[in-house]
Amino acid sequence: VMYVNSMSVSWTARLQIFLTFCKLAAILIIIFPGMVCLFKGETQHFNLPFQTKEFNLMGVPLAFYSGMYAYSGWFYMNFVTEEVENPDKNIPLAICISMAVVTVGYVLTNVAYFAVMSPEELLASEAVAVTFAERLMGKFSITVPIFVALSCFGSMNGGVFAVARMFYVASREGHLPEILSMIHVRKHTPLPAVIVLYPLTIFMLFVGDIYSLLNFLSFVRWLFIGLAVTGLIYLRYKCPDMPRPFKVPLFIPAFFAFTCLFIVALSLYSDPINTGIGFIITLTGIPAYYLFVVWDKKPKCFKKLMYLMTRTAQIILQVVPPEKHDD
Repeated sequence: VMYVNSMSVSWTARLQIFLTFCKLAAILIIIFPGMVCLFKGETQHFNLPFQTKEFNLMGVPLAFYSGMYAYSGWFYMNFVTEEVENPDKNIPLAICISMAVVTVGYVLTNVAYFAVMSPEELLASEAVAVTFAERLMGKFSITVPIFVALSCFGSMNGGVFAVARMFYVASREGHLPEILSMIHVRKHTPLPAVIVLYPLTIFMLFVGDIYSLLNFLSFVRWLFIGLAVTGLIYLRYKCPDMPRPFKVPLFIPAFFAFTCLFIVALSLYSDPINTGIGFIITLTGIPAYYLFVVWDKKPKCFKKLMYLMTRTAQIILQVVPPEKHDD
């Protein structure tokens, strides 16, 4: 994934389109046999579907994190606004269409699961799609884990593509080291911004518990999404005449921001260790911001060291600032 994102923007986009169709194919492979079972009368697992022996309010935000992770692709689109044709029209359209497709696909997938598996069996399974396929498809079930792997590959490809652009723009605005805002002289890709993601991704692989990792990352993600939407509300009042290609009724971002921040606050009680670690790491951004961005009177030796490191990295990676590349 890192190699493809480093070599070509067009190939990365084509790969993402192919993997998206693979993901949709995997969902359809699950939905169709599940619907057949449902129409044959396999409805016993839908009796009293919301009945539970115990209900813990503290578990709600963590459940939301797992659910919202499946729908989290919508905001990656905003990271690549500069590379989207006619973004004023295409970004809202892409978000609305993708949310509708994901909602329909995931709801029908879960219905298919429950037509074949009980809630207890579903929770006990380490890979629900694989267990589902083994019960219904026989030898053909081998295709499901392959499609699941391709789906994961596509999620990583899209994430790397989007987050690298976020680093690229943050560096261009002076919030991250200058080297991250440079592009390869021939490939036209933000090579340093892609490479810096590699050690972060490898580090995550050493975290064995996916739920802990999910809670840790989701806390930070939805905290900043809530703050960003709160900033939208602030700008609506502070700068009412600012050009806005599209607007939504104010109650929508207000309700959304409240929901995000409420879930984030509640998750601190539900999983204080993982969310607390995420919160502490987030707070380190405050002194880092004042030290590296706000503080202008840095020692000359520090500036010289940063200059030498940047120029050395430029030579090794063969990257230049975008304006020089255009020239």
